[in-house]
Amino acid sequence: MSYGARAITEGGFQSVPKLTFAGGALIGCSAGFVNLPRIKGSHNAMATGMMAAEAAFEAVKDGRQADELVAYTAAYEKSHVYKDLKRVRNVKPILTRFGTLLGTLVSGVDMWMNQLNIGLPFTLKHTKADHETLKKASQCKPIDYPKPDGKISFDRLSSVFLSATNHEEDQPVHLRLKDANVPISYNLPLYDEPAQRYCPAGVYEVMRDEDGS
Repeated sequence: MSYGARAITEGGFQSVPKLTFAGGALIGCSAGFVNLPRIKGSHNAMATGMMAAEAAFEAVKDGRQADELVAYTAAYEKSHVYKDLKRVRNVKPILTRFGTLLGTLVSGVDMWMNQLNIGLPFTLKHTKADHETLKKASQCKPIDYPKPDGKISFDRLSSVFLSATNHEEDQPVHLRLKDANVPISYNLPLYDEPAQRYCPAGVYEVMRDEDGS
């Protein structure tokens, strides 16, 4: 038995950014190469990593270390990764528009039709940026989760223990905030600090004093 935590990009084909910049490139999940309906991205991550490596090798060999790896972008657009993402490009927009139940049905039909090369002839757009969908805490009803029974359901710490992860204490903070006051002074009162919900393993938490402040 094991316990894992992960966050994936859901934008898909429409949300793949510009892949290169001077001296670097975005590959794998950092570029959003996840096939959302199948929740699979490792194959695309490895494939794009190989494409970027080949482009980087050629650039270094030709003395172009600081150039953009345009060959990587060109390789991606001709690859099976591109085709893989394009085939399921409308799934996320459909789920957003129609909800989980109807959206799953409609997107399932679209995916099935795509297997027959008769899918939707157009690409649906994401109507909002992801951050625009965040609601204020005052607009949301708190979720009352039942307490774990220790038999079928377990508390968070017990579940994290099953992951067998081991991290050294007091490691340097790798997340850098432009304004370190934003999480507590702004996000907490307005949105109940959404970072608390980013990770199911509870990586981000708000520490309170004994008086609850």
